[in-house]
Amino acid sequence: MRAGDLLRKLDQRLLPRLADTVTWLGHGPGRTPLLGWVAMLSCTAVLATAVLATGGPPVPDRTVGEVTRVGVVEGDSIPRYEATAAADLAALAGSLGDGTYALVSLTEYLTPDRLAAVVGDVGVAVVFGRVPLPQRQTEIVRIPAQRVPEDVTAGMVKLAERKEREAADYRARATALGGGGPEERELRGLYLSGAQVAAAEAAAFRAECACLYALVVRAEPAKLRGVAARSGVRVVDPAPEVRRLERTVFTPPLPEQRDVVRPPVDRTATPEPTPSATPVATATAVTTGGPPVPVPTVAEPTVAEPTVAEPTVADRSPAPPGVTDSSPSPASPSPAPSATAWTPSTSADTARADDSEPTP
Repeated sequence: MRAGDLLRKLDQRLLPRLADTVTWLGHGPGRTPLLGWVAMLSCTAVLATAVLATGGPPVPDRTVGEVTRVGVVEGDSIPRYEATAAADLAALAGSLGDGTYALVSLTEYLTPDRLAAVVGDVGVAVVFGRVPLPQRQTEIVRIPAQRVPEDVTAGMVKLAERKEREAADYRARATALGGGGPEERELRGLYLSGAQVAAAEAAAFRAECACLYALVVRAEPAKLRGVAARSGVRVVDPAPEVRRLERTVFTPPLPEQRDVVRPPVDRTATPEPTPSATPVATATAVTTGGPPVPVPTVAEPTVAEPTVAEPTVADRSPAPPGVTDSSPSPASPSPAPSATAWTPSTSADTARADDSEPTP
């Protein structure tokens, strides 16, 4: 019986009797305290009945503030990660209801059309991408997608628009710098370098580049094992512990990472060059669905060598409370791009505000 029907029956049976009792108690000045006690007890009985009928107070969500991590972190051994993921997939139970989430890493960067051939009939939730500019660190992006390639190409258009705005902002900041001191020239060079990289990323995304290297899927164990056997798939890392995508951080390895997870080599800009050493735009090896994308280069680069930690096993345990969400909103361009700011979990959801769960 629903709570509304139960309360209506209580009203029909109790209210007439309560009214008669109140009328009887209302006669005489000495009965006023008793009337108050009767009214209070009646209200308490009605409230208790309503709580019992609705199943009691709501149970608080105990997972608030917890974040699950799936994938690799800087310093992890790639062969060890691949072997562990393969063993977990082989040991996965045969039936898990509506399936389980899994992080699928690819052997190379793919275009949206080529990614569709890899996906097949498996439900997709998120696609990860990055414009692989030679010798430059670029942003790792996260595109929510259920339909491949349609949702992925739409997400790339939005990424291109955001990167164009970033490039314009960098150029405006470089122009606004006054004076000609060493610090101003150095900062102006960094702004111009950031504008060049952002413009190159925008052009690549608009051309539907080969920038996609991982995705999150949801399927039965048998289907996941079938995905692992497909051409172009590097490893399938099952994550049955994942219940909510918005509380999960996925960090797949990049295709060029073969031994240990480390940041890509980044050639940062030097202070603003003199007119005789003006950077010249040259074609790069970025693969797209169309013609090669012209990418500006920076004159007189310097190389920042990353420090590599000892290999460790990827952490799959929940993070302590207070960890931020796995899909941070895109931030405005930083004043000074740094060669050491890269991390495998640097991702920005630029296609939609929240993730959509895939259709099994």
